[in-house]
Amino acid sequence: MKNHVPNAITLLNLFFGCCAIASLFYGKFETAFYFITCAVIADFADGLVARMLNVSSPMGKELDSLADMVSFGVVPGVIYYMLLLVAWDKLDSSVLYPAALPGFILSLFSALRLAKFNLDERQTDGFLGLPTPSSTIFAAGLMLIYDKNSLGLGHLVATPGFLYSCIAVLCFLLVSEIPMFSLKLKRFEWKGNEIKFIFAAIAVVLLLLVKEAAFATIIFLYAAFSSLRFLLKPKSL
Repeated sequence: MKNHVPNAITLLNLFFGCCAIASLFYGKFETAFYFITCAVIADFADGLVARMLNVSSPMGKELDSLADMVSFGVVPGVIYYMLLLVAWDKLDSSVLYPAALPGFILSLFSALRLAKFNLDERQTDGFLGLPTPSSTIFAAGLMLIYDKNSLGLGHLVATPGFLYSCIAVLCFLLVSEIPMFSLKLKRFEWKGNEIKFIFAAIAVVLLLLVKEAAFATIIFLYAAFSSLRFLLKPKSL
């Protein structure tokens, strides 16, 4: 039975992703955020539980990718689609609005990212490119900023130029070769986890200071720090 426990948690990830999509189409952005948070927790927990129980299976790996494609591939695409509807003042439209469809381009690049991750044996302790959960958290953060008008930035988030720019940058980061550290802790020790603990402390401070605006800010800092470290790293001859 214990072999199926991580898979059950992975299926919860998929379930929460489906619930987030339904909430988004009904315009329930805050509810969608809670479901996305649950999906992220389930995504973290399935691997943690698998290591604790010392179980793994090819089926679990495939299930994880399928669940991630929905929760961290389709969901952010729907978020950008809905925000673009807001930006073009078409939220009440009863038909597909072409100018909002580029939001789903992120879903296509998320699929490429997940396929690349499954085949790339270099990404065991870290990542090459932005992980799909981080991309989703950033999108959910923008959604919250709009919904709550955090720091008075709701009008900025609901502009086509800003949203198209975010989609373009995230698509690039998802399939890039930029090394990014994993936020998952395999052991609770300072040595070897310094960057993770420092980043976690910064995240807590941001959550206390800027609340809803913290989520997008945290992912922005994560991607910016990783990109700068990559660009400033001495290139070997």
